[in-house]
Amino acid sequence: MELHTGRLIDHIHLRTHDLAAATRFYGAIMDVLGVPYEADETHFQADELWIDVGGQHSHVHLAFQAKDRATVEAVHRAALVAGGRDNGGPGERDYHPGYYAAFVLDPDGNNIEAVFHGPAERSAASVEIRFKAPGDG
Repeated sequence: MELHTGRLIDHIHLRTHDLAAATRFYGAIMDVLGVPYEADETHFQADELWIDVGGQHSHVHLAFQAKDRATVEAVHRAALVAGGRDNGGPGERDYHPGYYAAFVLDPDGNNIEAVFHGPAERSAASVEIRFKAPGDG
């Protein structure tokens, strides 16, 4: 089985009613995943994820990749401690062989998932983007 990903989503913008609560929640998840983030009184930003305060908060399902089952479990625990509500504890799902995930509702009710797809080899650790100066071919 081979998957090609990293082509469709450029960034995700969530809206929250409570930026401090969202920052605690997503900061705890990013800490477990080892993804750096920045936050101030206007926004939270980690990789392609941007969160700010808006008139109407988002209602989405957002899945974060985990490197193994233990990381899925650690994300689930950290998210609960940081104000999330359980929406399906860590375990195998029947989406495909090896799919191991956990689900938590964030402070705004978004369905947040941590998923490990099982033993697999990736073509790259991340997508690398190199910006060119105007006029460069």
